[in-house]
Amino acid sequence: MSFTFPPIAARRGATVLAGLAALAALSGCNSMLSEGTGAAAGIAGTAIANQVTDNATVATGIGLGVQAGAKAALAYAQRKTRGEEQDAIAMAAGPLGVGKVANWQVKHQLPIESDAQGQVTVSRLIGGVGLECKEVVFSIDTAADKAAAPPIREFYVTTVCRDGSQWRWASAEPATARWGSLQ
Repeated sequence: MSFTFPPIAARRGATVLAGLAALAALSGCNSMLSEGTGAAAGIAGTAIANQVTDNATVATGIGLGVQAGAKAALAYAQRKTRGEEQDAIAMAAGPLGVGKVANWQVKHQLPIESDAQGQVTVSRLIGGVGLECKEVVFSIDTAADKAAAPPIREFYVTTVCRDGSQWRWASAEPATARWGSLQ
């Protein structure tokens, strides 16, 4: 088996394809983001592999490996984005008493989704000795289509708990890192 390095033009073409996939990924549409990232990575990986080897099986394996890596990176970025939102909600809810309302907002480090904002209120206290938790109701506010219209609100319920001096999201959802692939 011999390997040759692809000509510069082929590497540039693959780089352009990967760049286009990255730009499509920044659009924020989850279905396009997921499918577009996987497809573009598969195409780019296969193009590179075809320049490196004549063995179709090896080339396909390289292409599929690049595609799987891109999908895993996207899943990580989406979990990170959700984690940022959940941390912002937990921090806003932490100092609140029952019935009090606070605003929360987050500016995402990775621009794969729009920045988020809303309100949070504590509905009840939960816990015991050494365990301080709060059930919270929060909104995610999305800008309305019309300029003067109020935001579109979606409401959710979750639990946040004190972890030392910090409040953390306590539901077994995507931001709970220890659940790994069970999320």
